[in-house]
Amino acid sequence: MAHLQQRDEHWAIIDLFGKGGHVRTVPVPAWVKIAIDAWVASAGIEAGLVFRSVSKTGHAWGDGISEKVVWWVVREYAKLAGIDVLAPHGLRRTCARLCHSAGCELEQIQFLLGHRSVETTERYLGSRQRLVQAVNDHLGIEPQCGSS
Repeated sequence: MAHLQQRDEHWAIIDLFGKGGHVRTVPVPAWVKIAIDAWVASAGIEAGLVFRSVSKTGHAWGDGISEKVVWWVVREYAKLAGIDVLAPHGLRRTCARLCHSAGCELEQIQFLLGHRSVETTERYLGSRQRLVQAVNDHLGIEPQCGSS
C-alpha cells in the first residue's frame, strides 16, 4: 500500500524494483486505482501488500500471494476471455503495442516497461522504419510550390 502514491496528480506505484536492481515508477490508470480502492475497502486492507489470499468465506487473510498465484488467476481470466495461449512477455508486448497504437510516445512506453534502451522497446513493438510515408515528410515547414 505504501508504494501506491500520487505523483504529478497521477497515481503510480513508486520505487518498484525490476531486473538488475533498476528502480522505477509505474503509472496506474484511474480505472485500476478505482478497482484497487474497491478491493482494499472490501478486504479491510489498510497497510501491507494489496493482494492477499481469500478464504472460502470471502475474507482476505495472510500477508500476500505468490507470483504463481497471480499467474494462475491471470490464466483463468484469460480462459474466460477466450485466450488460450498466454505468456507474461506477451502481455508486456500487448501493453506496449496498445500504448503505441493509442499514440503514446515511444520514450514514455520505454519508461513504462522499464527498458534502459529505446531499441528494446522498438523490438517489443515490432517497429520498422516506413519510408513510403516517412514521419518527416509533412512537418509543416515545407516550402510552398512555386515560391522562391
